[in-house]
Amino acid sequence: MPDGRRILTYGAGALLVELARMDEVLALYEELARTRPAGVVDLVPAARTIGVTVDPAVLPLSAAHSWIAAATPDGPSSAADRPAVDIPVRYDGEDLGAVAALLGMPEADLIALHTASVWRVAFCGFAPGFGYLVTDHDRLVVPRRATPRTAVPAGSVALAGEFSGVYPRSSPGGWQLIGTTDAVLWNADAAPSEHPALLTPGTTVRFVEAT
Repeated sequence: MPDGRRILTYGAGALLVELARMDEVLALYEELARTRPAGVVDLVPAARTIGVTVDPAVLPLSAAHSWIAAATPDGPSSAADRPAVDIPVRYDGEDLGAVAALLGMPEADLIALHTASVWRVAFCGFAPGFGYLVTDHDRLVVPRRATPRTAVPAGSVALAGEFSGVYPRSSPGGWQLIGTTDAVLWNADAAPSEHPALLTPGTTVRFVEAT
């Protein structure tokens, strides 16, 4: 396998795929989602892994292993081929000025770059509805805060490391806050036919400055 993936048995009904880089995770996840056979219960990407849960009565682990091993992604698809979500943002975050200083640019340029970048949900975690968003450049990479906040308001738009994200609920957090949004990231009352999370792995996200 050219990407050096390792496929590990993870209990009686799951496999864990280990990869070296996030771009490999993105590409393989997309290919597995596209070719998903009957019997696959769930695909869960993370920073360097993909969890694959199956119903062994429908898809034996050996068959799932062969399917994963044979997958040959060409790389992530273009943004135009993926579901997209626009998130309106008021760039009023407490850390906006500090982040701009860290990056060596005016606040207006930081806002312009954040909105001009095309983001993709690489994986979800931390809290229901929280998506870790990545883009195709490293011009917005910043460290986490030295001292995390004990409470970050719901709707806070933030940066940390190579990621951007939106806090779906109030919680402790150490990300750099650059703005706020009224978008609902997690709807626990969603109908059975609807997904409770606004952002799911593979979704394209565009931040739009609110006027």
